[in-house]
Amino acid sequence: MKTAKIPAKNVELPIGKIVCLARNYAEHARELGNEAPTVPVLFMKPSSSVIGNCGTVIIPAYSQECHYEVELALLIGSQARDVNTDKALEHVAGYGVAIDMTLRDVQSQLKAKGLPWEIAKGFDTSCPLSDFVTADSVPDPHNLNLKLAVNGKIRQDGCSSDMINNIPQIIAYISSIFTLEPGDVILTGTPAGVGQVVAGDIMTAEIISIGSLTIPVA
Repeated sequence: MKTAKIPAKNVELPIGKIVCLARNYAEHARELGNEAPTVPVLFMKPSSSVIGNCGTVIIPAYSQECHYEVELALLIGSQARDVNTDKALEHVAGYGVAIDMTLRDVQSQLKAKGLPWEIAKGFDTSCPLSDFVTADSVPDPHNLNLKLAVNGKIRQDGCSSDMINNIPQIIAYISSIFTLEPGDVILTGTPAGVGQVVAGDIMTAEIISIGSLTIPVA
């Protein structure tokens, strides 16, 4: 069973569902040729996709184009169903760093056919995830610098202030569809600069004051 940890509080929760936002940064939507959405675009990853810091991403044999996407992760600490935006942050137990690994070629092929693209997003090792810091230790989750480097070269450098839908809006929207439960994780979208990694690359992702990940690719 995969777990989410908040070391500062000695808390460890079994990871439930992982709900992710696509196109939540306008520049990222544009770089992929997509329009910015008017409502959040959601997809999900299974808990079996999670690996921890220094875990290895294994690119599946059915893909030739695997991309990285650094994201701010939210850990849900209490049940949330149809919550209002003014109460939404009360359900966040912690913040972490995630990389949403995406098989871009597979995703594009499936989207072109109007088919679901979970196999491009939810494969084993597709969700590197750090430990979490407590929510109350983050004064403003909408002013965080997200960075990702490949082999020491910065590829993504963005700020959570550029989210199209902010965190309360995200939680309110998701909780109107799915009941959020303790241990659920939300990935809030990625800034521009996504690109391909290949076997032998090493990714480093960091959100200052939140955490970091070092992830080799095989």
